[in-house]
Amino acid sequence: MTDNTKSIALAGIAVLSWATVATAFKIALQHLSVFNMLLVATATATVIYAVAMTVEGKWKQLKRMPLRLMIEAMSLGVLNPVVYYLVLFQAYDMLPAQVAQPVNYAWPIVLLVLLAVFDHEPIPGGKYIGMAVSVAGVVCISLGGGGVKGAVSIGGILMALLSALLWAAYWMLNNRLRYRIDTTVSLFLGFSAGCVVLLLGGLFVGIDVDSVAGLLSGVYIGCFEMGIPFLTFGMALRLTANPALVNQMCYLSPFLSLFLIAMVLGETIAPATYAGLALIVAGLVYNQYFVKSR
Repeated sequence: MTDNTKSIALAGIAVLSWATVATAFKIALQHLSVFNMLLVATATATVIYAVAMTVEGKWKQLKRMPLRLMIEAMSLGVLNPVVYYLVLFQAYDMLPAQVAQPVNYAWPIVLLVLLAVFDHEPIPGGKYIGMAVSVAGVVCISLGGGGVKGAVSIGGILMALLSALLWAAYWMLNNRLRYRIDTTVSLFLGFSAGCVVLLLGGLFVGIDVDSVAGLLSGVYIGCFEMGIPFLTFGMALRLTANPALVNQMCYLSPFLSLFLIAMVLGETIAPATYAGLALIVAGLVYNQYFVKSR
């Protein structure tokens, strides 16, 4: 098997994993609170990154790391997984999966704005077109994506939009570390710190994981949302000679997710959801591949 073939297979694992998690979120929320669901998932992901550190021989890097850099990486764990996933899971608790998933998927549009404001990276004029198309998709889903159960929760939409903002902020901050710290090491430190924060939080809000179905769902989310796909997708990008193709595969994920939402959760996918998601992805693809960045 060639490296390019391996990269496609690894990227496929990541894409298929991410396609299943919207459904897994809703199933887990039937058995666990948002907090307990996040605690189980974060602990699971931390174990996965610890195993990856061992397999890749990265513990020596951790021992040699300056304390200041280690603290910087661990501080990001407050943002992701703690704050980001608390908001995202709350959005899923308040919304149909078919609404929460595509609205959160609009985070690259938010990232453009954050980079312009905080890093002074001007937005190329052509990208405003893609941004407008994606925003129109979010509006379309918000107004008509409630399926057969009526109007969607405004609070839920705001939570989903906030999750997109938080993920864009995390991406921007984490990107500043990428040349100073190995990705696997950074993820291990962030999730370890996040796990500690959640355990301390459990002393105040209580930890209640007495459902086997909830526990297994939380473990699944830790594996296939927070852990395995980030590792396999990173490996795919390192192996491939065509990173654009690997990145393009990500756009399959939300559409596959809608199929699973309909099949497993039984949600009737509203036409506005299909139209809105198509607009969001079209705007992202246009900005990524048809507009020159400065």
